[in-house]
This record gives sequence, structure tokens and C-alpha cells, in this order.
Amino acid sequence: MKNVVITIFTGALLLAGCSCNKNNEEKPEEQENVSEQPVYDNPVVDYSLPDPTVIKAEDGSFYLYATEDIRNMPIHKSKNLVDWEYTGTAFTEDSRPDFEPQGGLWAPDINFINDQYVLYYSMSVWGGEWTCGIGVAVSDSPEGPFTDLGKLFRSNEIDVQNSIDPFYIEEEGKKYLFWGSFRGIYAIELSDDGLSLKPGAEKQQIAGTAYEGTYIHRKDGFWYMFASIGSCCEGVNSTYTTVVGRSDNLFGPFLDKDGNRMMDNNHEVLIRKNNRFVGTGHNSEIVSDDAGNDWLLYHAVDVKNPDGRVLMLDRVSWIDGWPEVKNDTPGIRDIQMPVWDKSE
Repeated sequence: MKNVVITIFTGALLLAGCSCNKNNEEKPEEQENVSEQPVYDNPVVDYSLPDPTVIKAEDGSFYLYATEDIRNMPIHKSKNLVDWEYTGTAFTEDSRPDFEPQGGLWAPDINFINDQYVLYYSMSVWGGEWTCGIGVAVSDSPEGPFTDLGKLFRSNEIDVQNSIDPFYIEEEGKKYLFWGSFRGIYAIELSDDGLSLKPGAEKQQIAGTAYEGTYIHRKDGFWYMFASIGSCCEGVNSTYTTVVGRSDNLFGPFLDKDGNRMMDNNHEVLIRKNNRFVGTGHNSEIVSDDAGNDWLLYHAVDVKNPDGRVLMLDRVSWIDGWPEVKNDTPGIRDIQMPVWDKSE
């Protein structure tokens, strides 16, 4: 996400413990497979939870973290990716990071590293593209409390304007951080514990200036870079769109289907707007259900209630080596739910 005015949605607190999925009046989508599998409607959370990141914790539940439209970075919990319960925040007023005075906590990335939960976060104010930066916090529990370890770097220290939107990944025993927002996507190696930059590590540019909200997924010998283009935060006028490219190397070049480079701002569209939802972007990690189906959380603006960016869930299919969402647009009603083992 980027650059939004921080707002406290107190109504969200009243929803703790209840299902956040609501019906709407749209015409049901046609389903590829008619079965008794339960269905859900989008959005799965109908208040603002931008820039989601999700992890399946040791207790078997999913935990989701988001940009702080609920102050101090909200945490939600689910057993099925559809019904989410608000459980609290990653930080308090006393423990929240402060390396950017008056800054907001945006676009987190949650991981489990060396037996602890590690939360990378962005901290910025609107327009503060040379003073924003990325920090890290840790906890023994996915519900927190998280202990802030401070910044990894600021834009003016690493010489990358608009240094936000962190994404962590491991490869061949090494740990890396990818980041960037409309000033290039970059990568750098981290220390063995993932809590600082590796001494002497040099950044490298991975993709061009059209992108932010990077997530990289490995499947069948390819690396897929998911990212967002367009404007995130203009209500019903938002043009946010989820795109993807792929590479046979973690560091690229990432290409579209025609072999054009993401370094030159070429890509394939994964999720674009429809008549109900616009601003479809900043996706989470891909989660596989017990039937092997892949699912993606992301945010969008609901034109029926455009206050904030609501939480969306859609299935990702893989066609000829490329990810696809049905009709390239958000599902609306009667979407078949993820499949989970009832014995769990």
C-alpha cells in the first residue's frame, strides 16, 4: 500500500469473533464445478485491510497482517481463509516503531525464521519518499506482542527512493529482502538470522518503475514475480491492478509471455477491476488448501461501499505454466471455498 492517511476503524473492533463475510446483491457467477462444496462471497472482510500478508502458524490457523488502517497494524486469524477474526495489533502505542516521526506502518511481510515470527514492515508518511524505510520486529507468537528491532534501512541510506513494501525469501540457504515502490524493485542479501543486512551486501535492481507490492512464488522450476501497478488509494478511481512475470532465476530477468522484461515494465495481468471491485492489488502469499488448490488474498475498493480497501480472496489456477484468476477479475458471489481436511 502506499501512502495513505492513517485512519482508525473502530467499527472493526466490534467485529471480533464474528464472520466478516456478507452477502450482496450481485448476480451469482457461474461455477466450473457444481458440487456441495460450501461457497463464500467477496469481500471476505468488508472493512479496510490493505496490503495483506498471511502465514499458517504452528497452531494450524492462518494469521493475517495488514497496513494500519486499524492503528498499530491489525492481526486477524482464520481457520479457512474466509472467516476472519480480529485478534489485536502487532504493536501498541508504547511499542510501535518510531524511526519515521509521525509515520504510518504499511505493507507488512510475515515469516517464520529461526523459530520465531519475523515481521518486516514499511514506515512512511505520504510523500516522504527519501525518509521512509523498512524495519523488522519479532515475536514468539503469531498474535504478538511483537518487539521492534528498528529499521533495516531508510531510502536515503540505501539510495533507493520510496523504500517500502518488503518481501522476504530464502534460496540455497541464503536470505534475501526484495522491496520497492514505483522507483524500481530491488533485492539485497540479509544476515543469517534475517534481522539485518549482510555486511558488504550490495543491492541489485530486479524490475522496473511500474511496480510495487512485490511477492515472489516458486513453482515447477520457475520464479513468479507478482506485483501491483497503478494507483492504490483513490477510492473508486483507483487503477491498482495485479500483474505477474516469471523467470528461471530468482533475480531475473522476469519476463511476460512474449519474452519482454519486467525491467522494462512488461508483464501479464492477473487481476483487473470489474463492475463491483476496483483497485485490485497488493496480493499476499499464495496459500494451498488440502486439495492442492492455490489461493490469493489481496485488497480492492468495493464500489458499493468505497470506504477503505476490503479483503478479497480468489483461487489461482495454473494454465500452461502461468497463474490465472477466473476472468482476470475478482469473484463476487457463490465462490467455492478452499477445501480443508475436516479432521483438522
